[in-house]
Amino acid sequence: MIGPAVAAATLAVAVLVGVVLRRRDGVPREARGAVERLTAGDLGAELGERATLVQFSSAFCQPCRATRRILTEVTDMVPGVAHVEIDAESRLELVRSLNILRTPTVLVLDRSGRVVKRASGQPRKADVIAALGAAVEG
Repeated sequence: MIGPAVAAATLAVAVLVGVVLRRRDGVPREARGAVERLTAGDLGAELGERATLVQFSSAFCQPCRATRRILTEVTDMVPGVAHVEIDAESRLELVRSLNILRTPTVLVLDRSGRVVKRASGQPRKADVIAALGAAVEG
């Protein structure tokens, strides 16, 4: 009798953890980390006038393609915002310094290059626009 109860409890906890992780996936959060500012030299591209969306991708990452499309649409909609895509495999030193653990990871930078928000996983367009609001206002 104890075996089925333990199995049911384990299954319930696993489902709960899965639901929580799924809801957090791609949602921009406040950035915390060792590197506070990124420069054009760090990124290999110029920063946007108002904000910059930095996407870390890998070659075989399916959500990275959808994220690229979303970020391109947002940069087309919002003037002064740049989108920079970085191949995580070729920039391991930057990946390590920013504690990038998975792809896609999106960093939202303000005009000075300060990391304002970050999201791991494929973000929703509305969430990216809201995160840009925080970068532009801050």
